[in-house]
Amino acid sequence: MRILHVLDHSLPLHSGYAFRTAAILHEQRALGWETIQLTTPRHGQTRDEHEEAGGWLFHRTPFRRGPLSTLPGGRYVDEMRATAGRIAALVLERRPDVIHAHSPVLNALPALWVGSRLGVPVVYEVRALWEDAAVDHESTTEGSFRYRLSRVLESFALRRAARVTTICEGLRQEIAGRGIGHDRITVIPNAVDPTAFTATARPDAELRHSLGLHGALVAGFVGSFYAYEGLDLLIDAAAMLADREPALRVLLVGGGPQDSVLRALVKSRGMADRVVFTGRVPHAEVSRYYDLIDVLAYPRRSMRLTELVTPLKPLEAMAQGRMFVASDVGGHKELVRDGETGFLFPAGDAAALARALAGVLERRGDWERIRAQARRFVESERTWAHSVARYAAVYADLTPPQPARGCA
Repeated sequence: MRILHVLDHSLPLHSGYAFRTAAILHEQRALGWETIQLTTPRHGQTRDEHEEAGGWLFHRTPFRRGPLSTLPGGRYVDEMRATAGRIAALVLERRPDVIHAHSPVLNALPALWVGSRLGVPVVYEVRALWEDAAVDHESTTEGSFRYRLSRVLESFALRRAARVTTICEGLRQEIAGRGIGHDRITVIPNAVDPTAFTATARPDAELRHSLGLHGALVAGFVGSFYAYEGLDLLIDAAAMLADREPALRVLLVGGGPQDSVLRALVKSRGMADRVVFTGRVPHAEVSRYYDLIDVLAYPRRSMRLTELVTPLKPLEAMAQGRMFVASDVGGHKELVRDGETGFLFPAGDAAALARALAGVLERRGDWERIRAQARRFVESERTWAHSVARYAAVYADLTPPQPARGCA
C-alpha cells in the first residue's frame, strides 16, 4: 500500500497537527505501508522541494504569487493551483494507491481534482472544519460570506471524497448531518504513544527560582494563545482565588495572537506578581516547564470549533499522570471522564473554574488514584497504534489486495 499524504504543515513546525501527522506516519510504516508526504504552500515560504524533518522526507510546495493573489481570496486559488501541480507530479512519479488529503479543505480540493483526472481515490481527513477554524483565526463571523463560502467548499469536498476520516465523534456527526453516509465516515481518534510519556519528574529548582515560583502552587497552560483557549478565564479565576490561595501562581508557557491581550488583562487585574509569562520555549525544554505545574488548565470557550473538535493536550496530560481541569465543551467531554481522569467545569464561567481549581488542590489525597485511572484510559483506549490501525479498512475498500511494499 502506497499513500500520498497532502498536509497543511508538518515537522519541524510544532503543533498538534504536526504531531498527529508524525504519529500517523510512524504507525503506518509499522504496518508495512509506504508513505509519501507533501505539504502545501501553507507550511511556509520555501524554495526547496524537499526537506528532512523528524526522520521523514517531506515534499514541499514552493509558491509564487500570481495575478490572483492580489484579489480577495485569490491567494487561496494560487495556493491550490500550486498544490495541484505538486500532487500531480508525485502521482505520476510515485503511483500512490490512495491520495490522503488532510484538513483544511484547501488541500482536499486540489487532491480531488488530481485524483479524478488521474484515477486515484481520495480520502479526505477532517481534523477541523475550515469555516469554524476561521472564526477564531481569521476574525470571520458565522453567517458572513467568507464563512458561508467555506462551508459550501467543505460540503463539496466531503461529497466527492471516496471516503472521509475524522478525529472525533462530534465531527463525525457534523459530517453525517451534511448528507454523507455513515458507511463513508471513519473516526480515527486523537491518541498518544504512552511510551513517550513518563510520570512527572522532580521540578527543576533553578528554573522554578528563575521564574519566581519558589514555594508557589502553580496552575498553568502550555500551548498557543488563541481566543478560544479561554486563558482570560484562567487569569480571572486566579484573581478570585488570590485571598483564599495566596501561594497560587499562574504559569503561561507559549505565545500567540492573544499574548498582548492577556498581558493587558493581567495588568488591569493587578495580577502582575501572580501571573508568569515565559514566551515561547524550545520544544525540547517544554517538559521542564510542565514539571513546575501542579494543575493544568484547559478553559476552552464554547464555540463550534471547541464543541466539535477533540484536542490532544488532555490526552497528553493523562499519559503524563498530570492533574488538570477542563471546560465542559464537547471536545473535552468526549475525552475526559469527570472526576475519574480529570475534572470538568462549565465553559465560560471563571467562578466555576476557580471552584474547580480550588477543589482539585483540596483533593491531593485522590491525585494518585486519578493519575492511575487516566493512564490506564490512554493505554487501553487511546494509543496511536490502535487508532491508526483503523485506516486499514478505509484503504482496503478503495484498492485491490496487494502484497506489502517497503517503506520510504
